[in-house]
Amino acid sequence: MKGFECYLKISEKTIKFQKLNPFSLSRTAMVEDMCFLYKEVLVLKPPKKSPMLLRTVVLLFSMVCGVFIFSVCLKQISTQARTKFMDLNVIDNPSHSRVKLTITPHLLHYPKPVSFSRNECAHNPVLFFAILSNQRSGSGWFETLLNSHINVSSNGEIFSIRERRLNVSSILHTLDKVYNLDWFNSASKNECSAATGLKWMLNQGLMEHHKEIAEYFNHKRVSVIFLFRRNLLRRMVSILANSYDRYAKLLNGTHKSHVHSAEEAEILSKYKPIINSTSLLDDLKDMEMRATKALEYFNSTRHMILYYEDLMRNHTKLKDVQEFLGLPKMELTSRQVKIHRGPLSDHIQNWDDVNKTLKGTVYESFLEADY
Repeated sequence: MKGFECYLKISEKTIKFQKLNPFSLSRTAMVEDMCFLYKEVLVLKPPKKSPMLLRTVVLLFSMVCGVFIFSVCLKQISTQARTKFMDLNVIDNPSHSRVKLTITPHLLHYPKPVSFSRNECAHNPVLFFAILSNQRSGSGWFETLLNSHINVSSNGEIFSIRERRLNVSSILHTLDKVYNLDWFNSASKNECSAATGLKWMLNQGLMEHHKEIAEYFNHKRVSVIFLFRRNLLRRMVSILANSYDRYAKLLNGTHKSHVHSAEEAEILSKYKPIINSTSLLDDLKDMEMRATKALEYFNSTRHMILYYEDLMRNHTKLKDVQEFLGLPKMELTSRQVKIHRGPLSDHIQNWDDVNKTLKGTVYESFLEADY
């Protein structure tokens, strides 16, 4: 009779288990077979044995059955939960880097612009960034690459206008407009931007007000991209040639800092500047110190460091940038054409003096071709 009651109890458990897990018929059948076997064992009348031993066996068997049923239920629940999580990923199809950013949601924002409505993109998170660089370091080319991404809005060299950097208040007010998506230019993709930012030169109020700006970046969780040039001599050539063209306007009376054809690049590259070899070493050292100070001032921010030469040699660096910004990977393109190609001896009028000045110094490597 006790065996029959045990069978009824276990059967009730298995019926409940079937309701919870209708796909586990085979396991249920196995449990029932075990219970039938157990029932047969109980109805047998063995020789005299201790009642305590029999009760212990019954108790142990009940515990084994309970653990087995619980483990099966737990496995089914965890499988269903994992399936739902995988389905969510398939629907959203986020990039690997965006998944990592969602683990640290403090990097993401949900701007509410006052000048327009983000409509269906209101629930799309946005990452804030800033490109910190120097003139003639490839920042214009780099920004066009970023803006070729469908989800990026890099708003250009905003602080080239003096009124926007008169003091800290005007700087912060301008930054607020940019990161609230209320800044409009040809690069803006405001409604569905996944990353928005600007390009900022070190000599445009950034270093003078570095303390307040660094605090703002940390408070707003702005990700910083440092873009520098390793070969400072090439940068110097580019600066001097660009300054000359501001007045000479070699392209049909028009000054262009960047060009989009090989013909235009060839015209601009014909001008060969004369470099002051007397102050050259000090000038190169000043350039280095300025970049070093910028890294020191904004070291507390989330940042990455890029070099123009690395981007030229290895385009996989652009994938690192997209991952840093939490973007889905895309092939980035730019229409800009490099102006000064080939060895520097072809672009410096007093090459012999420059070569003699840098030979045997820490800057000697600048004389060689680097890409």
